[in-house]
Amino acid sequence: MENILEVNNLSKKYKDFQLDNVSFSVPYGYIMGFIGPNGAGKTTTIKLIMNLVKKDAGEIRVFGRDHQQEEREIKQRIGFVYEDCYYYEELSVLEMKRIIAPFYRNWDERVFQHYLAAFGLPGGKKIKELSRGMKTKFSLAVALSHHADLIVLDEPTSGLDPVFREEFLEILQDLLQDGGKGVLFSTHITADLDKIADYVCFINEGKVVFNGVKDEILGSYAIVKGGKELLTEESRRLFVGLRENEFGFQALCRDPARVKAQLGDRALFEKADLHDIMLYTVRRVPKDA
Repeated sequence: MENILEVNNLSKKYKDFQLDNVSFSVPYGYIMGFIGPNGAGKTTTIKLIMNLVKKDAGEIRVFGRDHQQEEREIKQRIGFVYEDCYYYEELSVLEMKRIIAPFYRNWDERVFQHYLAAFGLPGGKKIKELSRGMKTKFSLAVALSHHADLIVLDEPTSGLDPVFREEFLEILQDLLQDGGKGVLFSTHITADLDKIADYVCFINEGKVVFNGVKDEILGSYAIVKGGKELLTEESRRLFVGLRENEFGFQALCRDPARVKAQLGDRALFEKADLHDIMLYTVRRVPKDA
């Protein structure tokens, strides 16, 4: 079995939004970055995977099993961290843990206590008294304490300080060393995925823009800079997005070799990162922006 998670032609329609035939997979031993602007459909997709809302069409398989028919067994093996905190605010960290732990047959108290200490989590403090970052740390400690095979993360680093963000990414990489686990990492902080993602799925307005190996995707895009004399009707069609000013332009292109063949040495080509790709694709940066 190659994939720990498979999403095929997933669709969900709301009054003002539609998730439209979304497909991607997460192989065992790898991290899939799931990116897109706010409102693109990332959280909707994750809720569908977790069976928190019902799909209209498509198929979701986790560990090779149907996510609805074998939901209880599947969720025993999933650790999830959501952007928002869904714990009882009046309970302390340890009181909340005592409620959660019995749901997991593989709960490991030793592992939980390790992360409690490592993350500096005060066990006696009420959930409502924790900062957003500390709540995320608690969610992560819970997710890691029952030996989950699939880790599902929805904007987990948005409330973390830079130092712990680095530690968080290292923890994820360490988890995958034995090759028997996988991570779906949904975020708008693309710099995190530049560092650790193996695959990337980019979703916008409910549709997949691209999905594949991160390094191959990055290699297929480039940032182009040059003088305004290079901007012709023909050259403009080569760009995914374009920003102009009185001195020249900066643009994102796909298939850099083709663009180089047309513009030659008159333009400067630089590597694009995931942030560049998402920004130019989503914003389609207007003239004089």
